[in-house]
Amino acid sequence: MTEQAPSIRLTVNGTSFDLALPADTPLLYVLRNDLALNGPKYGCGLGECGACTVLLDGAAARACVVPIAACVGRSIVTLEGLGSRERPDAVQEAFIAEQAAQCGYCLNGMIMTAKALLTRNPTPSEADIAEALRYNLCRCGAHLEIIRAVLRAAA
Repeated sequence: MTEQAPSIRLTVNGTSFDLALPADTPLLYVLRNDLALNGPKYGCGLGECGACTVLLDGAAARACVVPIAACVGRSIVTLEGLGSRERPDAVQEAFIAEQAAQCGYCLNGMIMTAKALLTRNPTPSEADIAEALRYNLCRCGAHLEIIRAVLRAAA
């Protein structure tokens, strides 16, 4: 008989979940497969592209390389937890207003990284924004619109 993994409690978007999964399970897999949260995307699986970014205690974190054991007792916020269609977060509103997306695959990471930046620095310069987003990859070349969106959200 296979031994069941001990239960791990995660708090995602303000709701607690008890999950019987191995402690080394990547957070991204739990978010997408077990909790049906599809904001974070699977990109590279190495923590290098940013598509899977979530907020972990308010800081941007790459969910594909964070084991769920490292998330116990911490607040996890996904794109779905920032706002709703009816009441989007200021960062989400700014990205919409600036049309800061083309294919949209990088959008989750860009928005979540921008939110983390604005939380720690509410009035970033364009250089601050470019630095914060430099490890979030966008193949479509929407970088100028994305920077404008972050500046709009800051305003």
